[in-house]
Amino acid sequence: MIQLPEIELGQGPVLMLNLVKFKDRKIYFEQYVPAFGEVVKQLGIQGVNVKVVSDVLANIIAEESDEWDEVMLVEYPSAEAFKAIAESEAYQTLANPLRLAATEKLKLIMTREFKL
Repeated sequence: MIQLPEIELGQGPVLMLNLVKFKDRKIYFEQYVPAFGEVVKQLGIQGVNVKVVSDVLANIIAEESDEWDEVMLVEYPSAEAFKAIAESEAYQTLANPLRLAATEKLKLIMTREFKL
């Protein structure tokens, strides 16, 4: 289960930076991503949008242990929406086992867009 720290809720959309090291890229994109989409649909959450999916070419300023295959940026309508998805029984049953099978390591960093 994903452990969520106390997060500031009610401030509008959040962006989740996903740093992924794969065990099995095929499982991730062919099984986990559709299962995640099904969970979002079941929960009736609108406004979850993948903004960026990008292969990592090189680590420029990073620790040696920071080896990632993919960087993704996913927008959620709110921190509450992300929390509802991550803590749902549907996610734990349908998607999380596939995430665990597909990823060697994963970092999720919740952000909020900075307006200039």
